[in-house]
Amino acid sequence: MTISIKIISFLKRFWPRPVAVAPRQVLVSSIGAGVGLLLASLFSHWALGEVNLWFIAPMGASAVLLFAAPNSPLAQPWSVIGGNFISALTGLTVVHAVQQPALAVALAAGLSVALMFKLRCLHPPGGAIALTTVLSGHAAGMSGYHFAFAPVLLNSVSLTFVAILFNNLCGRRYPHPQASAPPAPVHMEVAISRQDLHEALMKGEYLDIDEEDLQAVLQQAEEIALARQAGKSFARQALAAGKGR
Repeated sequence: MTISIKIISFLKRFWPRPVAVAPRQVLVSSIGAGVGLLLASLFSHWALGEVNLWFIAPMGASAVLLFAAPNSPLAQPWSVIGGNFISALTGLTVVHAVQQPALAVALAAGLSVALMFKLRCLHPPGGAIALTTVLSGHAAGMSGYHFAFAPVLLNSVSLTFVAILFNNLCGRRYPHPQASAPPAPVHMEVAISRQDLHEALMKGEYLDIDEEDLQAVLQQAEEIALARQAGKSFARQALAAGKGR
């Protein structure tokens, strides 16, 4: 019986949960992705012309992040431009060094992820860029690194530029601002339920985190804060006891 319950519990994980996002944000994100890809593709087409590859499919994945989750660290300008460009450069380098396609794909993707982490520009579509670069490189016999500049860099810059204009016109702060100083500690006097978190998420932009995961983070933070306070209290007691001797 226990095993069957565990199996059922595991299978329930595959059922999608409702996304906590306001209808307005869904509409803005959908329109933004369409407008962004339209303008970026037209600009790339104008810049490169009919005879060149002027747009690549992974830009669709970048558009989802730029317009549906613009506050995500994965969707910031440096992440989009740097992540895509570095992944393209990595893929081209691997194409020149490795002739076996399966090995080249794996190596390019792995190295791209490592470099994006190192250079603080992690962008999931970068993995698709690396894959596209390797497959296109082997098929077309690419030589040189022009593919990384056009269309990859051109597409990434133009799409990001449209995202900056569109998101700010729609009242979103993009690029997402970074705090100049650590915020003051938040003092909570009431327990926060999952419904409270759901309502809070529905009032703002889409956050790529499950409500249960967010609640778990808050609980862990509370436990850490209590342990820190207990440690300070113990230290004060020990210091007072030392002075009293």
